[in-house]
Amino acid sequence: MSILPDELWSRILELGAKTSRLDYRDLCSIAIVSRRFSYLSSDPALWSILLALDFPQSSSSPSTLPPKSTYKIRFERDKARKVLLWRRAVLTAESQVAVSEKRLRELESLIVKEMERLKVVGDELSNLERARHAAVALNVWQPEVVRSSHVEIVGQCTVPIDSRLSTLRMEFKVCKQQIGVYKKALNDENLRLSERKEKLTSVKYHPLQSYHTSNTNDNGNVKRKKLKQCTE
Repeated sequence: MSILPDELWSRILELGAKTSRLDYRDLCSIAIVSRRFSYLSSDPALWSILLALDFPQSSSSPSTLPPKSTYKIRFERDKARKVLLWRRAVLTAESQVAVSEKRLRELESLIVKEMERLKVVGDELSNLERARHAAVALNVWQPEVVRSSHVEIVGQCTVPIDSRLSTLRMEFKVCKQQIGVYKKALNDENLRLSERKEKLTSVKYHPLQSYHTSNTNDNGNVKRKKLKQCTE
């Protein structure tokens, strides 16, 4: 490596930057190899190439700062923008999960209410069926004990049996259909909630996470400090 002149190394680094084979991470890594490579990797021409490739919009606004400093400013701004977009995406995903969970609670409550209504209708329908059978049995000869029991059942019914039976049967059928609709909606919402939770999990992981997490490895900390120093 020491045999090659600086001009050749500069050309190699320049070609690497132009072909996108070298990015800012690579230049920062090269900078910590030695003082010589620290000097070579700080060449304004290299950072001008990276600045034009990574932040083409900055080329339209000339800056008095060195290309490396301009790149760092643009990089920090872009990082802050991506963090804001990520936070917005997380909040959106969390709100969608909350909406699905609320909808599930509503559907479960509706199913419980409809089940209670179905039980009430079923009980009344069963009682009217017994009263109807008792009314028919009064026209048939039977022991007096049984007959008195049927008379008592018929006497407790204060509504027209046939018309009420028809209404209750229809209401019972509607209740069962409604429960089926709610259960289908519940299953669909469970699937939607599962998808939204998976999306939230994937959104919470983002490529900028390494900027906010700390590593207990001392060697890693030293390397990151050197990388940070080389961009200053």
